Amino acid sequence: MGPRAAQLITELNELRRSTFTLADVGSITGLSDSSARNLVHKAQQRGLVTRLKPGLYNLVPFELGRATEHVDSPYLIARELAHPAPYFLSHGTALELHRMVTQPNFTVYVSCTRRVRPQVVGGYNFRFVHITAEQEFGTMKHWVDKERFVMISDMERTIIDGLRNPAFAGGITEVAKGLWMKRTELKADRLIAYATSLGIGAVVRRLGYLMEHYGLADTAALEPLHGMLTATYQRLDPLLPAEGAFFSRWRLQLNVAPNELDAVKIG
Repeated sequence: MGPRAAQLITELNELRRSTFTLADVGSITGLSDSSARNLVHKAQQRGLVTRLKPGLYNLVPFELGRATEHVDSPYLIARELAHPAPYFLSHGTALELHRMVTQPNFTVYVSCTRRVRPQVVGGYNFRFVHITAEQEFGTMKHWVDKERFVMISDMERTIIDGLRNPAFAGGITEVAKGLWMKRTELKADRLIAYATSLGIGAVVRRLGYLMEHYGLADTAALEPLHGMLTATYQRLDPLLPAEGAFFSRWRLQLNVAPNELDAVKIG
C-alpha cells in the first residue's frame, strides 16, 4: 500500500467513515479530482475498497482477510446518498427498525430535504421522500454499531408518515399494526401534536379514527384533531378502491373494514 492510500485509509478509519466519496478522498489527501479517482481505482484493484456507485465507495475491513468486496450497512449508505442535506430513515424502514412490523422490508426509505432520485446502490433499493425544512421533526439517533449512527423518525413520527404515505409503509393495515403493537410505548399527545404540526387533512382523519378505534385516546384528547376537519371525505386507505361506508365523525370512507383493523390485534 502506497503512502497516499495508507493516509486515506488511516484517516477514514479515524473518522469512522467506512463509506466515503471522491470529495472525501480529495479533502483528506489534497489530490486533484483526477488523481483522487486514480488513487481509489488502484485501491479498488487491490481489494481495499468496494465501488458502490460512481463516486461512492466502501472500505473493505482488514478483518475480512482475503475478501475484496464489502458493502456496508444500507443505513450508512443512505446517509451518504442524502449528504449534505438533513435526512432521516422513515416509513417502512423506520417501522422495521422500531420493530413495528412482522414482514421484512426490501426498500430503504429516506426522508430528505433535497430531491434525490430512487436508485440501487450496493444491491439495496433506496427511495427518497422529499420533505421541507419545516417537516424535519420527530427524529432520533439509531446506532448502527457502537460508534456510528444514523437519524431515523421516532415511533410517533413513523406512524404519522405511514398515514401520510401508506404506499411506503405497506398500506394502512400495516401502519395500524405498528400502532397497535407499540400502543403502550407510543405517546398519544405526541402523535396528535405531530399530526397538527403537519397539518395534512388525510393524516388528521386517519390518525383520529385509528386512535379512537383502538382506544388510544379519549374524545377530549382527540378534539385538536377533530377541530381541524373540513367537509371533505378521504379514503382510509388511498391504495384501495373508493368503496365502503362513510364515517361522518372523521370524514372518512372506510374502505378497510373495522374487523380488518381488529384482526391486527391477533395477526
